Amino acid sequence: MRAATANRLMAAGVTIFRPDTCVIDADVEVAADAVIEPFVQLLRRTRIGAETVVRSFSVIENCTIGERVIIRQSCVLADSSVAGGADIGPFARIRPGSEIGEDVHIGNFVEVKKSKLHTGVKAGHLAYLGDAEIGAGTNIGAGVITCNYDGVHKHVTRIGEGVFVGSDSTLVAPIAIEDGAYIGAGSCITKDVPAGALAVGRGRQVTKEGWAESRRARRKAQEQG
Repeated sequence: MRAATANRLMAAGVTIFRPDTCVIDADVEVAADAVIEPFVQLLRRTRIGAETVVRSFSVIENCTIGERVIIRQSCVLADSSVAGGADIGPFARIRPGSEIGEDVHIGNFVEVKKSKLHTGVKAGHLAYLGDAEIGAGTNIGAGVITCNYDGVHKHVTRIGEGVFVGSDSTLVAPIAIEDGAYIGAGSCITKDVPAGALAVGRGRQVTKEGWAESRRARRKAQEQG
């Protein structure tokens, strides 16, 4: 049956490389001019738009994928939607209940869970975005985490438009970061941030000049003694 589905799609103008390696369920629909690479799984009622490319080893289950999307290698998507022009992966995970807007970039090792990302959001690498709404044009740095779980309940993080969230920041929900705000890299943010503000939540750097040299000298003296 799956071979018959692949043959039906190819007859309708879909390019499927090595269809014998792909798993495509009978209810899957793929628009003409889409490209499916080897070892892809398209499961349940997945819908793939025109001119979308699904690269090898990706698994898409019960999702709606728009036009001109690229799903790079080894991505896993389930029960979510991806709008036109989005760029996903490689090695990204889109968990159930997520809405990925137009021209959004989700990079390598980014996990999105039950979150809505509006047009043009960028999360390039190594981030967790759970129970969040993120406004258009916002940039999410590497290593950013929305801390959505307090051990008992899940809480929502709301990030406005045009926000810059610096790398390795943790946003402790429930929290709101308003339009145009900046979050300094390495911050732990526990309070709402007003529009256009800079929020930094980290220990102040202390630099002790000559400390390393004196430490080496003490160790050398101890070894010689």
